[in-house]
Amino acid sequence: MRFQGTDSYVATDDLMVAVNAAITLQRPLLVKGEPGTGKTMLAFEIARALGKPLLQWHIKSTTKAQQGLYEYDAVSRLRDSQLGDERVKDIRNYIARGKLWEAFGADGSVVLLIDEVDKADIEFPNDLLLELDRMEFHVYETQETVKAKHRPIVIITSNNEKELPDAFLRRCFFHYIRFPDRDTMQRIVAVHHPDIQKTLVREALNVFYELREVPGLKKKPSTSELLDWIKLLMAEDIPPEALRAKDQKVVIPPLAGALLKNEQDVHLFERLAFLAKRERGN
Repeated sequence: MRFQGTDSYVATDDLMVAVNAAITLQRPLLVKGEPGTGKTMLAFEIARALGKPLLQWHIKSTTKAQQGLYEYDAVSRLRDSQLGDERVKDIRNYIARGKLWEAFGADGSVVLLIDEVDKADIEFPNDLLLELDRMEFHVYETQETVKAKHRPIVIITSNNEKELPDAFLRRCFFHYIRFPDRDTMQRIVAVHHPDIQKTLVREALNVFYELREVPGLKKKPSTSELLDWIKLLMAEDIPPEALRAKDQKVVIPPLAGALLKNEQDVHLFERLAFLAKRERGN
């Protein structure tokens, strides 16, 4: 059972090594990288390549670790008891299984995605240590222990918004997805747009990488934003010549709203373009 990428996901050699190492060690794979570098999609592609179901647990700032195990609805049980509902006799009717319980109870091995773990509070990763390590947890309301029938392949993503605890990191296999170089990015574009003109790809990548190097940029455009931009260029039939300029660093590219996502960066480019125009005039 080895991951070798898919026809719709360009996985670098070091990423494939990391995925397979985590599977061999039976440890969660902790994936970090810039937003838009394909961390979340990696879990989808691993599940597809290995022919396994995917369970997704998207973490929010309010998410608690207990929700991944189960939630007990005591309020509903109290209300039903007041109404004389027969369901109150079995407490299991008021226990909702979380994603970890679903993964542990699955008839076969699944891929479990814990997405953006750093969005939750600092205690969240620590609260999952025992469950991810032993692959079991206790249900206090029913006094039963839930053990994993089959150890799931756990993919955990982080955008580095918070430092993760050392004890949590020790239990993971770590991989940082570096931002794709030009050759890798060409392969990624080819997967998503196989019929695109080579000249358009070349000029678009020139603009894209020069844009990312502009000093003072608040948010650098990501891989997913490049793909959106290229899709728009093709839809609007923008010729490659329209992307060429003597100094792309101070020229706002067409359909820039796909690449620049805040007003500070737009104003920065407008100022640079104005200064460049004034210098040329002098």
